[in-house]
Amino acid sequence: MGGFSWRTRSFFVFLQTENQNKMGMMNRLMTLMLALVVCTLAGAQNPDKLYEEGKALYDAKDYTKAVAKLKPAAEKGHKKAQYRLGMCYDKGKGVAEDDKQAFYWYSKSAAQEYAKAQYQVGKCYKNGEGTEKDRKKAVTWFTRAAKQGNADAQYALGKSYLKGKGIDADESKAKSWLQKAVKNPKDGKEIMQKIRKEAADGDEDAKQILKLLK
Repeated sequence: MGGFSWRTRSFFVFLQTENQNKMGMMNRLMTLMLALVVCTLAGAQNPDKLYEEGKALYDAKDYTKAVAKLKPAAEKGHKKAQYRLGMCYDKGKGVAEDDKQAFYWYSKSAAQEYAKAQYQVGKCYKNGEGTEKDRKKAVTWFTRAAKQGNADAQYALGKSYLKGKGIDADESKAKSWLQKAVKNPKDGKEIMQKIRKEAADGDEDAKQILKLLK
């Protein structure tokens, strides 16, 4: 009986050890699988990746799907995604048009010094879209964007100085910013074409600007 008892105990010890080894292996396997899942989810929710996918969909005019990508990226603080989501709300692309939401997302992006968004915030204040009309605040945002080289903001700031809207009229500063706008390497040609077309259509402000730029 004593021998049988010893063998039995040895057998149970062996089984216990095997079970512990299997449990340890299972735990390690579960930990590895969990890590892989977390990494996969993290990659899928990467704001840069979401923005690039959203921008591609936006450019392809698949606006509803674009918003589905841009919004989580914007919520994670991606300034370009915030700006483009603002555009979606501004133009009613992929979402219902909503000036307040457009202003909200433009402002989020502008606070991170994104020049395109700063210009849009200036436009919102200038036109009273999504916020109360405030020409002084408009000039403030146009100035911030213009100093970063945004051609549209340079043009808007030049016109503000020319007309004395939101700031004291100053023809010298108006001319300086308007020249920067039309000579801007990125969008200057388009702005000059716009001024000439408006002047040809009889717009008095455009005629004045062309005269000032000569």
